[in-house]
Amino acid sequence: MVKDAEDRPFAGRFVDGEHRFALRVYFEDTDLTGVVYHANYLRFMERARSDMLRVAGIDQRAAQEGDEGYYAVADLAIRYRRPAKLDDALLILSRVREIRAASCVIHQRVMRGDEVVAEADVTAAFLSPDGRPRRQPRGWIEIFERLKGNQIPS
Repeated sequence: MVKDAEDRPFAGRFVDGEHRFALRVYFEDTDLTGVVYHANYLRFMERARSDMLRVAGIDQRAAQEGDEGYYAVADLAIRYRRPAKLDDALLILSRVREIRAASCVIHQRVMRGDEVVAEADVTAAFLSPDGRPRRQPRGWIEIFERLKGNQIPS
């Protein structure tokens, strides 16, 4: 039973419409060379995007359980710039770049201090329970529009 605020899972925060999600590189994240395995950057970014939506007020679980739909990555372009290593403190910065009827584009940067380690543009498509593109809920589009306009969600 969680009794103390410090025992709650970490949640990122918004600063000027950009979501900030901190994490540390653990041994399980690295490959034989001691650097973060390339696919793990995708896991880091996914975790940050999911947290961004939750903190912004988008309840993905309720939408999925209510047969409204879910997000799936439809397109991803990533660029690796520098290797992250064991015990590095990383910060994933996520910003809504584009909003469409059935999708949104989120730009993400993995930072180590002031250094960009990796960055990506991710298109998340909203899909119906049968896997077809569907318009995002209007309230969610409004949240994305506020984020794109650098307004912290209420």
